[in-house]
Amino acid sequence: MGKRAKGHHRSKKRRSSIGLPPGTLQVDPEAVATRVRVIQYSEHHVTSLEVADLATLPGLVSDTEVTWVDVVGLGDGDALARLGAMFHLHPLALEDVVNVHQRPKLEIYPHQLFMVTRLLALSERLETEQISIFLGPGFVLTFQEREGDCFEPLRDRIRTDRGRVRHSGADYLAYALLDAIVDSYFPVIEAFGDRLDDLEDDVLHGASEGIVERLMDVRRDLLMFRRYAWPMRDTVSALQRDDVQQISDETRIYLRDCHDHAVRVVDLAENFRDLGTSLMEVHLSVSSQRLNEVMKVLTMIATIFMPLGFIAGVYGMNFDSDASRWNMPELHWRFGYPFALGMMATFAGGFLYFFWRKGWFRDP
Repeated sequence: MGKRAKGHHRSKKRRSSIGLPPGTLQVDPEAVATRVRVIQYSEHHVTSLEVADLATLPGLVSDTEVTWVDVVGLGDGDALARLGAMFHLHPLALEDVVNVHQRPKLEIYPHQLFMVTRLLALSERLETEQISIFLGPGFVLTFQEREGDCFEPLRDRIRTDRGRVRHSGADYLAYALLDAIVDSYFPVIEAFGDRLDDLEDDVLHGASEGIVERLMDVRRDLLMFRRYAWPMRDTVSALQRDDVQQISDETRIYLRDCHDHAVRVVDLAENFRDLGTSLMEVHLSVSSQRLNEVMKVLTMIATIFMPLGFIAGVYGMNFDSDASRWNMPELHWRFGYPFALGMMATFAGGFLYFFWRKGWFRDP
């Protein structure tokens, strides 16, 4: 996938203003300028060009060739409206193209299919981009937010006539686009697996600095990944239904494979989310165990010094031995000081021996 501008995955998307009529195009002023590229091909011919004047675009669409119109950037509302009029796109679908907060979905119109998909990329955090796909008679129309996608291998297959794409219709091209998007999820989910492996090593080796934050970041990104991968699986599944007339029976066979890939991606996301939850529990358990070890050491120290402090306190009381022979007679005994120290050492040694017999000095 090409390089993309970095952005926080939780950044707010611009939504339609409340109260506007349905189908109103409200372009984000920060959106990328619109560029239109066309690849037109048949079994024996392929043409690739960038369209500078949209007025020439209707003449490129042919009944005998498949036309792929790739629109990059959603910053030109007039150009998007003209494209919608040329290809008879439903206003509600075109509105969803501009409002890029959509979840993956499939909408069926009388002569067209409209699919919303999400392209995912993982840098420091998970980044997403909406890609909208229209499938009509003899053409496929794609809308991307910005430059850089996962379709370059498909373009190369079209140019070099590798695979079935040059020998099939527009529905196969739409399948190939969906398959490329689903396949691009695998490097992302594998990167999540690598991060969880690193976190697992840190957790098991007792590292604690930033572990909770890193685990929470991975779990949040996996939740977002699942939120887009799950409806993507449903979209591919819906395309296999018999009532979707724009998809041929031959292409449905290939959609089964794409559906299998989507199911695998969802399963991996679920497994990694469970692993992230387990690592959080293990980290809390290890932290609690380390705290228990510290408390055990402190308890042993306090227990040893309690009788020593008691003995020192007793012999530190200022009783007058001349007033009574029972008041600290040891003070006048020549072995009184060694006796007190010996008694302290005996108590300390006894507690140490007791702790050793209990196994508290062994590494758990």
